[in-house]
Amino acid sequence: MIIIIILAVILILDVYTFKGMKLLLSNNFHSGFKRGLYIGFWVVTGFMVLMIISGYFFRSSTRNVAVFNWYYYFFAAFLVIYVPKILFVAFHFTEDIIYGAKWIIHRLTTKKKLLTSNSEPISRSKFLTQIGIILAVIPFLSFIWGTVKGRFNFRVERIRLTFPNLPISFNNLRIVFISDIHIGGFKGFEEHVEEAIRLVNAQNPDIIFFGGDLVNNFYEELNGWIPILSEMKAKYGKYSILGNHDYGNYYHWKSQVEKAENFKKIKEAHAQMGFRLLTNQSEVFTMNGEEIAIIGVENWGHKPFPQYADYEKAAKDVLDKPFKILLTHDPTHWDMKVMNKTDVDLTFSGHTHGMQFGIHIAGMEWSPAKYKYPHWAGLYQEGKQYLYVNRGLGFIGYPGRVGMPPEITIIELVSSKSII
Repeated sequence: MIIIIILAVILILDVYTFKGMKLLLSNNFHSGFKRGLYIGFWVVTGFMVLMIISGYFFRSSTRNVAVFNWYYYFFAAFLVIYVPKILFVAFHFTEDIIYGAKWIIHRLTTKKKLLTSNSEPISRSKFLTQIGIILAVIPFLSFIWGTVKGRFNFRVERIRLTFPNLPISFNNLRIVFISDIHIGGFKGFEEHVEEAIRLVNAQNPDIIFFGGDLVNNFYEELNGWIPILSEMKAKYGKYSILGNHDYGNYYHWKSQVEKAENFKKIKEAHAQMGFRLLTNQSEVFTMNGEEIAIIGVENWGHKPFPQYADYEKAAKDVLDKPFKILLTHDPTHWDMKVMNKTDVDLTFSGHTHGMQFGIHIAGMEWSPAKYKYPHWAGLYQEGKQYLYVNRGLGFIGYPGRVGMPPEITIIELVSSKSII
């Protein structure tokens, strides 16, 4: 039923787009050119329909990383083609409404009850339709740019946070935070991942945190990547957690044994990369006899996302520590279970990707992610508690980023005791 609805919407959209295109091309171009354009239009529509149907029936029957990536590129093509069409249709439909209103008024005000062939014709404007086709170029080019360049346009965000309860020994502690690598999407683009790792190491981090979603679905995505991802260096250690994609819940497994084996190998990959994977666990970080707690929980999000996080279990051995850092993949967990319910000082999350789409205007940032996640990107504060949501290093679904570049976060901790 879902597929039928999607195909019906596409057909309606294409029929109406075709109608507007014919209006724009009427009496302006050679008939042979128009015929070729019309045929090409419907060939593309047919291809998109076939890809949607094949994706529905076959996408969950293969663990081939290349096949999955081709479907992501198809999704990119879908956005490139249909988002501009939606914009174009909105303007063309508005113009049709205006034209229809003029036609009705003409019928009501004419002296004759019925229009005859000698009646004065109603002028048909193409202005709004022309505006629509011009504006449609913007998302068309934006999604192409996001696929070709935007997803590799790594950005470094720098934050300094001061805490009164941070032990003086940890003053100026530099934390690099990355999240949502989704490594399968980088197949064939190893040089870009290596560039991101060089940027990470260039920050001279004391600690590196990874916020989950190492893969899209399968441990096979990591083939050949472990030596590259292992090159991230930190002075005192590297810590990681799991994200919702790491559990393999988005694939129809032949058996639970097969799924469990996949999950086991993904968890083992963290250790092979030199990361200490925290699964509802904590670690005491000691420096000069002073201590802080690093707590890592499994994924927790609104259903249907997994709800495996157990903060009480993870923090039971570090409740007495003066300063607590929490790693939790989904910022929803902070909203529902951490904020104003625990004494965690600083939380790191990812998951949202900022929807891989955003707009920056006059220092303000907007993304459709804000309508799903109250805390979707950047730094947030509630009382004495802070949350930082990383925009992600990789991509999922749409293999690109528009106005929401992949992020490497540098957070430097400052003890207020050092300021006195």
